[in-house]
Amino acid sequence: MIRKLLRKVFKRPAQSVRHEPALIPVERHGIRREQLSPAARKVCAVLQEKGYTAFVVGGAVRDLLIGHPPKDYDVATSATPEEVRAAFRRSRIIGRRFKIVHVMSGPETIEVSTFRAGQDAESAETDEHGRVLRDNVYGSQEEDATRRDFTVNALYYDPASETIVDYHHGVADIQHKTLRMIGDPRTRYREDPVRMLRAVRLGAKLGLTIDPAASHPIRDMAVLLENVPAARLFDEMLKLLFSGYAVKCLKQLREEGLHHGLLPLLDVILEQPMGERFVWLSLENTDERVRQDKSVSPGFLFATLLWHEVLATWEKKKAAGEHSQPALFEAMDEVLDAQAGKLAITRRIVGDIKDIWALQPRFDKRAGKTPYRLIEQPRYRAGWDFLRLRAQAGEIPMEIVDWWDRFAHAGHDERDALIRQAPADAAPAAKKRRRKRRKPADAASPAETA
Repeated sequence: MIRKLLRKVFKRPAQSVRHEPALIPVERHGIRREQLSPAARKVCAVLQEKGYTAFVVGGAVRDLLIGHPPKDYDVATSATPEEVRAAFRRSRIIGRRFKIVHVMSGPETIEVSTFRAGQDAESAETDEHGRVLRDNVYGSQEEDATRRDFTVNALYYDPASETIVDYHHGVADIQHKTLRMIGDPRTRYREDPVRMLRAVRLGAKLGLTIDPAASHPIRDMAVLLENVPAARLFDEMLKLLFSGYAVKCLKQLREEGLHHGLLPLLDVILEQPMGERFVWLSLENTDERVRQDKSVSPGFLFATLLWHEVLATWEKKKAAGEHSQPALFEAMDEVLDAQAGKLAITRRIVGDIKDIWALQPRFDKRAGKTPYRLIEQPRYRAGWDFLRLRAQAGEIPMEIVDWWDRFAHAGHDERDALIRQAPADAAPAAKKRRRKRRKPADAASPAETA
């Protein structure tokens, strides 16, 4: 520690060469301020009126250049988090590794960050693998641009002048369909291993080819993902799976060797002929829903990714003589526990996953009152969608899916007819009626003995 401090005190300042950015006018890039959200324009305007510099930055600028509508907006500014907080009544400071401010404006939340300074390996607080732990060091806009991961994310848009400030030729990289890392890729991956996942996600989503200098180290450095907190890894996996390009992302993950350890059971699932078709159908369905701006469920998607491992574990337990229902719940817990060490799946999502799985054997029972009770379940629709996916993958007959669809939408008389038409082997076993024990004839009643 003392040696590190002495190096910082006596080290001669390097003669850094200023890197002048390209100032790209609206006539060349075509982004008008009206294309931005009102909240993003307002945040920039308020900060600029108070004497600070403020730009819309990163993904929103990149997406607008490519022609994708941005899902959210980030603002980078010279103001400190405390100064941003003082400028907006509806705002709060969050974060530990790097403090940012959430500014609420109507239904929107704008994420505002202060320009970050560059840090060398000696001054940065890192773990033994080189991952940066704390990053609350503020600096200039040029330093902030250098600290960003990819050139396409280091673009600053000023709504007032409609100018893009480009330090690292990000606009040219977008035009050339290239995803290029800022700085040495190996160093940047050590600072934050999640950048390897982000490279795959952005390349697939934006149709960009990962620059060879950035892609070559990934396979060797994938092991660094073991040191990423499970909750952060889960958030990044959700972004990847719900990017609208999950199929491309997962195929790229396999090519880059990054699927190992993310979903520990994913290799096993994808190597099963039935399981592989089931997973890809689910991912294609999710991609289609995302692109159509329809709602998607993390619980449903994770239930599909892990179903065939649950199914295999369940069958083993039944073959060993365990009763079906307890064996299913034990299989669920085993599979989800195997995921917990790497992906911090939230309790709510785990609950959704279990609900969908637990409904599947109940679809086999199409007699008596069981069908009526099942269609009243809150998770019935998700369970039926899951059942249909199983049929599309060839796991079960489509006739079962069609029967439940007709039953759910039929009137009372038609439902009775459908139950009568259901195969006999689909009926639940009749319950044995317990015979009442008859009292001996000579037994006296309580009233008689009173």
